[in-house]
Amino acid sequence: MDEEVVPVLRVADAAAAVRWYARLGFVEQWEHRFEPGLPAFVEVARGRVRLFLSEHTGDARPDTLVYLRVADVDAVAAEFGVRVEEAPWARETELRDPDGNRLRIGTPRESPGE
Repeated sequence: MDEEVVPVLRVADAAAAVRWYARLGFVEQWEHRFEPGLPAFVEVARGRVRLFLSEHTGDARPDTLVYLRVADVDAVAAEFGVRVEEAPWARETELRDPDGNRLRIGTPRESPGE
């Protein structure tokens, strides 16, 4: 097994969040509820990148920031109609999901000699 870090983001409506994250290329992997009608806990994945989306109030705080490195930040920006900014380390954009979580998304610049 490869070790990894999986950020947990607080969401009010997991189904709505899954639809929003699908625009970023994430696909729902599974959903868990202790009983029908109780809060959902969902995993979404984009390749090897995974996020947990939780309706449980104690799991995470709104306004969390996650940095996502992608191969083509321009495609993401086009999907959401936002601008790409130039930074010394990457070309980046920032989005907020429907619950106020921030995603800074960037395509790293090539290092000299690459």
